[in-house]
Amino acid sequence: MRRVATLFSALTLATLGWTAGTAAHAAPAPSPSAQGAAGTSVSTEEQRAAARFWTTERLRAAQDVTALPAARTAKLATAPPTTGERVSVPPLPGPAAATSAPSTRATSPTAWTGGGLISTTAGKVFFQNASGGTFACSATVANSDNRSVVLTAGHCVVDAATGTGYRNWVFIPGYNNGNRPYGTFSARSLFWEPQYVSTRGNANWDYAFAVMNTLNGRTLAETVGAQGIAFNSQTGRHVHSFGYGGSAAEGNGERLNHCEGNEFPDAGRPGSTMWGIDCVQTGGSSGGGFLADFSGGGGYLIGNISVSAGANEYHPTLGNEALDLYRRAGAA
Repeated sequence: MRRVATLFSALTLATLGWTAGTAAHAAPAPSPSAQGAAGTSVSTEEQRAAARFWTTERLRAAQDVTALPAARTAKLATAPPTTGERVSVPPLPGPAAATSAPSTRATSPTAWTGGGLISTTAGKVFFQNASGGTFACSATVANSDNRSVVLTAGHCVVDAATGTGYRNWVFIPGYNNGNRPYGTFSARSLFWEPQYVSTRGNANWDYAFAVMNTLNGRTLAETVGAQGIAFNSQTGRHVHSFGYGGSAAEGNGERLNHCEGNEFPDAGRPGSTMWGIDCVQTGGSSGGGFLADFSGGGGYLIGNISVSAGANEYHPTLGNEALDLYRRAGAA
């Protein structure tokens, strides 16, 4: 059984306080000096060191990160994400992958057997915190101007208690039972929503983007393809989520799992702007993608796995603030 790490600020990991529009390419990023950006850059040497750091033994030993199921409410720094213009970026085809319909509707975490674009664009994240602990999350490649961006959870990139970004941060697309079919991509930049830190972990802002280095002269999306992504999208639709849950029933974090359902608003936490489904993946799935308009293994990212409560899992909405952050990441 893999170890599961719950995120407590006292342990130097972030404590959690707990929507198809017109297609458009990502616009150029605002000036780096503009307000609303938070993140960290990784030097070339640190990128190389991260790739060397993650031996097979360290991958196996990394603790699966999970969100707190507690129903406490963190104070909002400003108003929650606002409804704005619907912006979407289409998927980018990747390597040819056989596609077949999953055997059953995934109302509980189920091994993904459908192949297609999600089998190459979903993957595992590994990182190290300031105390030297090693941890695992999930992420998904999002189509972007630089073809190098993944969407994950804020609590998988930064300690909300201190605002310190994690190190030795890598993404392994298509991870399966220790295999790295497309290699190990190290991060060159991490971007998180400033309000996630200023609220000390309010899950309404629990999304982040990582910009990955090239590998063998090719960008991440050139290597594996990319999912589409949508901002200010319609809510209340049938959606699918994907992650590497760490329970024995989910393959101990060694395989990609799948949930699906009709999403509903989070009514359990005052001030929540999150949406969820009646299915929950366990530790290690944090950061995994929620997709709408999903067909043949591809669709549009509309959020990431963030919080679980009972038999439900929830994602933050990608609004105007997330769009700004995504554009910055795509231009980095």
